[in-house]
Amino acid sequence: MEDKIKILLTGGSGFIGKNLVEYLSKKYDLLAPSHSELDLTDKGGVDEYFKKNKIDVVVHAAAIGVKRNAKNIENSVKDNLKMFFNIIENKDRVQKIIFIGSGAEYDNTRDLINIKESEFGKIIPGGDYGFYKYVCSKYIENSDKIINLRIFGLFGKHEDYNLRFISNIICRELYNLPIEINQNRVMDYMYIEDFFKIIENFIRNEPKRKFYNVGGEKCDLLSLAEKIKKISGSDFEIILKKEGLSKEYTGNNTNLLSELKDFKFTDIDTALKELYDWYSLNKSKINKEELLKS
Repeated sequence: MEDKIKILLTGGSGFIGKNLVEYLSKKYDLLAPSHSELDLTDKGGVDEYFKKNKIDVVVHAAAIGVKRNAKNIENSVKDNLKMFFNIIENKDRVQKIIFIGSGAEYDNTRDLINIKESEFGKIIPGGDYGFYKYVCSKYIENSDKIINLRIFGLFGKHEDYNLRFISNIICRELYNLPIEINQNRVMDYMYIEDFFKIIENFIRNEPKRKFYNVGGEKCDLLSLAEKIKKISGSDFEIILKKEGLSKEYTGNNTNLLSELKDFKFTDIDTALKELYDWYSLNKSKINKEELLKS
């Protein structure tokens, strides 16, 4: 084991979690219990888990109702908050907690254009997911040992290719399916490999702030589709259903970059090529019938 830091990662079965399990398990003493092993909504069970395991750092990535087609999410806000506060109740047993937040905390039903952390709290999010993350941030404002990494657009292997734009375009191209974009939109995209470096920075180093926008390269969806088209070498048609631009979703990452030494984002074309090659090698695992429904 390269490092004796013991990390508890929640949400290990999700997109971010799966990737972090692969990365962190190679370098740290990693605990990534499944739901059957640890029900985060069960306060007694969570308390007992922390007592039994000497945990240094928590990376809290678990969330209910994140997927757009998620079922049984009527109590998602309540359950997500229970999970958060059950972990928080044990913060004195750990060195730090890294909370995976979201740009939705700023209310993504409106244009978010290079939005800064100082804008937080001016508008309360209307959506359940954004509101849950917002409540957590309001607690973090007046607490110690906790930082919030507010993610905007993150992409890479293991994400839901039926729903997530970049993976969906790549998978549809591999099966020669129509490429359709409802409306063009400017987004903030970060490659998952870059996110690894950011997480590790905050595991190893003390942050100067509590909140960080985690954004990468700003790019519109149509341009991303064109880049994938060029990488594939095919001549698939890109159908834009509605003209104009939908609401922008980008964050200012100045505070983040000020704490990352010698950090450079992976070039978007390089990242897209790596992901395209990964899907090409794993094409047999892509469910074409599900793609047809997306």
